[in-house]
Amino acid sequence: MRKLTKLLMLPALAFASHTAIADEGMWQPHQLPTIAKELTKAGLKLNPNDLTDLTGFPMGAIVSLGGCTASFVSDQGLVATNHHCVYGSIQYNSTEDNNLLKNGFLAKSLDEEVPATPGSRIYVTEEITEVTKLVKAGLNNNMTGSQRYKAIDENSKKLVAECENDDRYRCSVVNFHGGLEYYLFKQLTIRDVRLVHAPASSIGKYGGDIDNWMWPRHTGDYGFYRAYVGKDGQPADFSKDNVPYKPKHHLKVNKSSVDDGDYIMVLGYPGRTNRYRTAYEVENTFTWTYPQAKAYREEIIDLIHTHSEEGSEARLKYESTLAGLANYAKNYGSMIHSFNTGTFFARKQALESNLSQWVNSNAKRKAQYGEALSGLDKLLKMDDAQQARDLITGYMRYSKMLTTANRLHRLAVEKQKPNLERERGYQERDIARFEQGMKAVDRRYDEKIDTEILVAMLTHYVALPKSDRITAFDKFFGLSKTTAKNFNEKALRKKLAKMYKKTTLNSEEQRLAWMNKSVSDFEKSKDPFIKLAVTSFKERKAIEDKSKELAGNINAYRPKYMAALIAYFNDKNLPVYADANSTLRITYGNVKGYSPQDGLVATPYTTLEGIVAKDTGVAPFDAPKKQLDLIKKKFYGGYEKEAIGSVPVNYLGTLDITGGNSGSPTLNDKAEFVGLVFDGVYESIIGDWDYDTKLNRSIHVDVRYMLWVMEHVDGATNLIEEMDIVE
Repeated sequence: MRKLTKLLMLPALAFASHTAIADEGMWQPHQLPTIAKELTKAGLKLNPNDLTDLTGFPMGAIVSLGGCTASFVSDQGLVATNHHCVYGSIQYNSTEDNNLLKNGFLAKSLDEEVPATPGSRIYVTEEITEVTKLVKAGLNNNMTGSQRYKAIDENSKKLVAECENDDRYRCSVVNFHGGLEYYLFKQLTIRDVRLVHAPASSIGKYGGDIDNWMWPRHTGDYGFYRAYVGKDGQPADFSKDNVPYKPKHHLKVNKSSVDDGDYIMVLGYPGRTNRYRTAYEVENTFTWTYPQAKAYREEIIDLIHTHSEEGSEARLKYESTLAGLANYAKNYGSMIHSFNTGTFFARKQALESNLSQWVNSNAKRKAQYGEALSGLDKLLKMDDAQQARDLITGYMRYSKMLTTANRLHRLAVEKQKPNLERERGYQERDIARFEQGMKAVDRRYDEKIDTEILVAMLTHYVALPKSDRITAFDKFFGLSKTTAKNFNEKALRKKLAKMYKKTTLNSEEQRLAWMNKSVSDFEKSKDPFIKLAVTSFKERKAIEDKSKELAGNINAYRPKYMAALIAYFNDKNLPVYADANSTLRITYGNVKGYSPQDGLVATPYTTLEGIVAKDTGVAPFDAPKKQLDLIKKKFYGGYEKEAIGSVPVNYLGTLDITGGNSGSPTLNDKAEFVGLVFDGVYESIIGDWDYDTKLNRSIHVDVRYMLWVMEHVDGATNLIEEMDIVE
């Protein structure tokens, strides 16, 4: 195994040094020396080699929240991230009488800080080790897909188990380039996370879904957590006796922010990109998956709105769910539009044509890569055969009772196996978070809404061909002879009403009790949701096993395809970086506006005055009166930017980002904190699949605006005093 905490040379195949195209790329830390010239040219004043040290500065200050990024901004474990990244914790602590989403939250002292959502974690990456040979040990070309999947899974679990012999750490084996390479990540895991400060949603979510992915933007998308540990300085479960974590490194906050053209970079944990997918995958995703997923998301959004009043207890329970649904519904719609009006698909097809010609023009390459693409696409089409059923059953997960029953029963099944043979999510390492998830259900569940979601998804389900349906589902709900034409919604609602009335899974005490029950206990249960979980398990497991068989077969072809593509890119002197996969990356660029269409030029900054111009007094354009009064008086409080004559609110950058980068600190050329990245412009939504130098723009909260709101609107002077502010 090769430790990559410091810079190490990597395989020439995947990481040959090439001139990067503009600011494209989400680079792994150890790749930075290969693009040192580009970084320096863009304006970086640090030595790129310094950014390869995960435990040094600034990398040691960057953390993952397990879906968002964040950073330490004080020596007392204060963590800065996006408002939408702490949104779930704000919602969790909100009630009708104390609506923190509406009013905001500020702890003026440590004892006023409140626990974040159960299961919240702060992950500090300390080691990255290349383990490709160990993960692939024992693989051969004669294996079935299931055998290959099992071998990779078992090898990965063994490595994780060895890495986690110290319970302070969480480890994971992650594949790069579709399984061409594997790396073991070791992260210090802080389990006591508390909410410290978040502005009102009328600041933190100003513009809401209307402004989401749009420019100009005026959103104060920031919030703060604090990391706590035991008195010995080690990670510990929540306790009133815990103390703030003291990180080895934290970021200094540069009050001066950045100017137009300045170098900026984002260090974070981008979620998923698909830059290297095949033309078949692209076409299927944009013409089928995204349109269907968008429709289901919008349907669930409408159901929640219809069956809960604004500000009601039921609505508060689903605010976080609504935010997630709406974000990706708009994302999918925008990507579909970009796909239909742009040249992305044509360029993807041209790339595959050129790749095939390049492979077939050389006997050695043809022998090595000749069947990589055709073999992969054949398997992908098989994988998509039941995609309609899989998407519908996937959206059924929004039913808390159905999902809870399935998970609890699966836990009992997995507990019968030795720990390393259990499915991921059900091993001993997962039990604490599983329990916290069971505790959190009450703050995410309303019976009426849960019922409506199930009715909607089962309505879509009965429209599936009989061959795609789950026999146990049909029998349980009395749908065996039902089609879309003769579907009796009234009968289904009557059945569901009885189920919800009889179930005990709406009780936290009962859910926790079921965690310790045997398979036999589940099989004897009279709880209707548990009975459904038990009777449908065999078929659902068969579907899962078939998926693993295909995944194993795909794993035999995807790495070959990626090896061919990388060799082709190397030959053409094109940049090679791995698709984002929720691991630590660096993306760099400059503050810069853009021209979204002919005749329009977007400047890189928005100002306080833009908030007033947009304000209607009605959500999502309902800025707090105190804020509006200060702006109308032109009270800038020491945070004015002379070049624009006001306090900058948001700014544009050329950085290559995606979901998961949310909350990432935006750093200047000296790695000082100058804001938070939180979104991209409409034209760059397709950036998960494609990068356009002219149109891809990231959107950042300006540190000046953060500090102005904190000091003059919310009175969070205690946090400003805690941070190291420089100019």
